[in-house]
Amino acid sequence: MADQPETPTMETLDPQTPSPSPSSSSSSSSSSFSTVSYSKPPNPSFQNQNPSPMPPSLTRLWRPAAQRNLRNRWSKLVSCRKQWVSSSSSGKSHATSLVNAHLSQRYMSTMELGVLSDMLNIRKKAGRKLFKQQETFRSKLLSSYKDMVAAVTQMVNASKSMRTFLKGPSNSALVQFSSFSGDQNDSGDGGGIPAFAFWSISSHEQLADELVQMFIMELNLKRLLVLELLSTSCDDPQANELHWSDQLYPGEFDHLSMCNLFSQETCEPVPPKLMDLKSDAPTVRSNNQPNPEVLQVYITTWLAEVNIDTLRVDEIFAAIGEEMHVSLT
Repeated sequence: MADQPETPTMETLDPQTPSPSPSSSSSSSSSSFSTVSYSKPPNPSFQNQNPSPMPPSLTRLWRPAAQRNLRNRWSKLVSCRKQWVSSSSSGKSHATSLVNAHLSQRYMSTMELGVLSDMLNIRKKAGRKLFKQQETFRSKLLSSYKDMVAAVTQMVNASKSMRTFLKGPSNSALVQFSSFSGDQNDSGDGGGIPAFAFWSISSHEQLADELVQMFIMELNLKRLLVLELLSTSCDDPQANELHWSDQLYPGEFDHLSMCNLFSQETCEPVPPKLMDLKSDAPTVRSNNQPNPEVLQVYITTWLAEVNIDTLRVDEIFAAIGEEMHVSLT
């Protein structure tokens, strides 16, 4: 009897996200993914050369409130990052299981079953079992994606809520502060004075925005991978066919809008790209039956998180922790 082709399977990769090495920056032009370089945290000695401080009486009250708010916002960013890591790891596991079940079903008809070959309808029953497994893993993968969207939207909210505004008239007997502006003349940054030792509210916002942008870009790339993996099918390619303009779950477009990932002009999510990519965004095309090598690339890309510079993220949290005299871990 002629040898039958073996069923391709996906290997479970090391869940630790690789960090770009310093030497990789010099060879980014020859790499399939562009290596992203980020500027270091702003030098506190050059921040706010000409601040417009608040009256001393208000400054003494504003600074403790601002410090408390900043600690809460940065702690929230740390928590969201942990949520992202957990959801991304779960998503990678579900994606790998989905791919393995898909490939097993695809090549079931040519598999060598040995002594099981004499069992009646064994291939048909195994195929149905694998089909049900794929449905389960698709649902779990989508759930992990929703958790990642939730983590990033919370990051966006935290990064945009770092200012502390005066609540009510400044000459009131009871001075209160809020995260929402009640006076258009109140910038919420204490007139540009440092909230802790050196950095103003604007400096905190710049670092938070740099960090959040990495996760926003990676979320959009993850969406492309989820779309492709959910569309894989052995039986009826049209049954699971999804398009980039499709909403993957109710309310997704509202969440993507909060992250500036939804275009009001085209009424669909903005195309994915790598961080700092200057070229035009590629056209998003879907393939319902990608070959095993392409599926392996999808899993590897998910694991690599090419838009997130882990070293830079750690550097930002360390710098902020030093500024606030807290440990952000």
